[in-house]
Amino acid sequence: MTLNRLRALPFLLTALCAGAALWAADAKAPATSASPDPAAYRKEIEAWRQKRIEGLKKEDGWLTLVGLYWLKPGENRFGSDPGNPVILPEGKAPAVAGTFTVEKDTVRLSIQPGVALTADGKPVTPGMTVSADASGKPTILQLGSLTFYVIKRGDRLGVRIKDKTSPMLAHFQGIDEYPIRPEWRVVARFEPYKDKKIPIANIIGQVSDEKSPGALVFDWQGKTYRIDALEGGEDGSLFLVFGDQTNGKETYGAGRFLDTDPPKDGKVVVDFNTAYNPPCAFTAFATCPLPPAQNKLAIRVEAGEKKFAGGHS
Repeated sequence: MTLNRLRALPFLLTALCAGAALWAADAKAPATSASPDPAAYRKEIEAWRQKRIEGLKKEDGWLTLVGLYWLKPGENRFGSDPGNPVILPEGKAPAVAGTFTVEKDTVRLSIQPGVALTADGKPVTPGMTVSADASGKPTILQLGSLTFYVIKRGDRLGVRIKDKTSPMLAHFQGIDEYPIRPEWRVVARFEPYKDKKIPIANIIGQVSDEKSPGALVFDWQGKTYRIDALEGGEDGSLFLVFGDQTNGKETYGAGRFLDTDPPKDGKVVVDFNTAYNPPCAFTAFATCPLPPAQNKLAIRVEAGEKKFAGGHS
C-alpha cells in the first residue's frame, strides 16, 4: 500500500481496497543487509512502525470502517433507517438516501432528490453504474463524512462504508508491540514452486486457490520451519499470511501478515519484527485471508504487533 502494497489475491485481497492504496501496513519491511548495524536497525524498525501507525490513522484507513452489507439481487435501499438493507450511520445520512440495484454483476445507483451524494467527486447521474473494487478502481461515493463503495468477494457483492469521524479513529492510541529483537530477522531459503496454487480461506468462509511463488524455509532454535508465500507485487515481492502459538493470547487470533522483498540469490529476509495485524483485527467489517494450515508455525513468534486492545481477539 503505500498503505503497504495491496496484496494481489484475485478476490480475497485485490478487491479489499481501491487499487494499491488501502492495505493496512503502509510501510514496506526494511531492506537491510544480512547483518545490519544494531543501532541503525532499531531506527529502521522504529521508522517502519511510525509509518504503519500513520497509515492506520489516515482518513480512509481501516480505523474508519463502520459497515459492510451484502447486496441481494434487485433493489437495495441505503440510508440511516435501520430497516434498509444497507444501513448508514445514524445522523450521517437521510433515512433513505438512495438505492443500489443489482443485476448479475452490475450495480446501478439512484439517489433521492436533494441528497448531496457524489460519485468520484462528481454529481450522481440517475441509474449510473458503479464499479466494484475487483475492477481495481471502485467508484467512491461520498456523503458528508462518509465514503462507501461496492466490493466483490467471489460471487458476492457488498457495500463497505467508512466514516472519517469514526469513534475508532478518534480514540486510537496505537498498537502494542513486542520489543525489537534482531534475532527475529531471519534469512530464509527460497524454494520456488512451479505453477503451484494453495487454498486460502477468508474470514467470511470463502476459499480460493491462490498462486504461491514458493516456500520460505528458515531455522529457529535448531528446528526448520517453512511458510508458503503468496504474490506480493509485480516486483516479485512476497506476502505472508502466517499463524503461530501466540495467536489468541498475545497476538490476533487469526494470524498476522508480513511483507518481504523479492528473493535474491535464492534468499529472502523475513523480518518478524514487521509482522502486522490484518484489518480484521481492527474491525468486523473486513474480509481478511486466513493462514493456511501449513503456515501455522509450531513456535511462539514473539516479535511484531500484538493484539489490538480495541479490536477483535
